[in-house]
Amino acid sequence: MTKKRLLLLALSAVATAAWAATAKAPAAPAALTKPAVDQTVATLVAVNDDAPDVLIRTLSTDVLARIKADAAMQAGDMAKISALVDQTIMPYVNFQRMTASAVGRPWRTATPAQQKQIQDEFKTLLLRTYAGALSQVRNQTVDVKRLRAAPTDKEVTVKSELKSSGNSPVSLDYRLEKTAEGWRVYDMNVMGVWLIETYRADFASAVNAGGIDNLIAKLSERNKSNANTSANTAAKAKP
Repeated sequence: MTKKRLLLLALSAVATAAWAATAKAPAAPAALTKPAVDQTVATLVAVNDDAPDVLIRTLSTDVLARIKADAAMQAGDMAKISALVDQTIMPYVNFQRMTASAVGRPWRTATPAQQKQIQDEFKTLLLRTYAGALSQVRNQTVDVKRLRAAPTDKEVTVKSELKSSGNSPVSLDYRLEKTAEGWRVYDMNVMGVWLIETYRADFASAVNAGGIDNLIAKLSERNKSNANTSANTAAKAKP
């Protein structure tokens, strides 16, 4: 498995060591059942004011446990997995900062409409990526290390390890910032590779080739291609 793929899995905060989504991805996340929504709300309220390492540990434990306990998710139900990701994990990711940092200097010259398009397409790309990764969850666990930071720090790095039977631990680091709403993740590192740096080169290439609109078009094309690939794979898997 490449470092880039490991990096993408880390975005879920409960990344798995397996890569690929073989089930059909939905056009949009389906709604969770009322008990699931109630549990999600309870989790969001409980961790919103927690320390950053507690946030990562709580989300990791909660999401892994819910997937392992749900037969449909274990079978690869992408609608339910995407809903879980969108409603439980996404609220704790600062996509505006993540996207702006990945785009770099061209972000400042983009119009508000273009910025929104880039952020929406980037979110779709990452949502599909780690929803697919979560569909492979089996026996993985996340060991979040003790945080070494001052109480007054506004930005911290939380270190952890992804563990699974028969495989060496994979180091996962998360950069978080303190906002008015609580701690939010804005970058991740897997085995020395940071997500923002990984995408910055790809985004710069697209912008240099045809400006911001070209970047938007490339992201949109990638999302459509990923959706078509998932749909075709699911269709071939049907008896």
